[in-house]
Amino acid sequence: MGDENPNGVAMKIKAMLEKENQVPFFILEKLYNLAFPSTLNSGNPSHSSLLSLTLLFIVPSDSIISGSDLGIFLSNVGRISHFTDLSRKLLLISSHLFQPSASTRSRGAKLTHIYSATKLNEAGVKFEINKNTHCLLDLEISGHSFRIPFIRVEDWTEVVLRNLLAFEQCHCIDESYLADYIAVFDFLINTDKDVDLLIKKGIIENWLGDSNAVAEMFNGLAVNILYPDFNEQYFHISEELNTFCNHPWNRKVATLKRDYCNTPWKTVASIAGIFLLILTVIQTVFSILQVVH
Repeated sequence: MGDENPNGVAMKIKAMLEKENQVPFFILEKLYNLAFPSTLNSGNPSHSSLLSLTLLFIVPSDSIISGSDLGIFLSNVGRISHFTDLSRKLLLISSHLFQPSASTRSRGAKLTHIYSATKLNEAGVKFEINKNTHCLLDLEISGHSFRIPFIRVEDWTEVVLRNLLAFEQCHCIDESYLADYIAVFDFLINTDKDVDLLIKKGIIENWLGDSNAVAEMFNGLAVNILYPDFNEQYFHISEELNTFCNHPWNRKVATLKRDYCNTPWKTVASIAGIFLLILTVIQTVFSILQVVH
């Protein structure tokens, strides 16, 4: 294995997360402890447990799932079914929003619409990286700032997300928080322009090379996903975003930006036109005053 291409090794590791490849974790743990009985001795630092090795080598990197709170995770993980279940539990436990005691875990809302990222940006919504978390589920809104955690989109990102979604749909349909996240991104991203905007803001790091491929990935992940209900936190965010975008003044500003300020040259021409209009009005006023006097 030492002579293999690192990318090939990575793909084999990610294949271990595919739902159809899952072996019960307790079986793997028993086999591992039989092969390495010294791991049962917690006082031997030279050998790691299977769980520790799994968290280090099998669970996706920080661009998908955070490994920053492993101490909290190990004390709250409970029973592990298999690698995919382990990855999803780490995803939820590392999130600030979906802790077991958090009120934001309440569900029952119905998400029907969110404007695309470009339309929200035109209306004045500021897209920022949420630097207070490593978990991609931690979407936040403050005023007109929409904070989204960083995500790196690589060749294997779709495989990992799709298998986590499949596991949720089959076994955790009433707590489908990753599906909620994908639904939000499905609304935010309609075209490659939406992807380009999120890349420009530093929220998405595109390793696929093509922005359209990223858009197709997120839109494809949302196909045939069941949403019996929706978490209240995301519903609140969607309501605030839509309300801000639907405000008459914000819509007028969005129209002005789209029609007259969408390029530097149009912006300069629009400013020059306004300045010329002001001078014309002033000249007209002075002409009228001269006639009156």
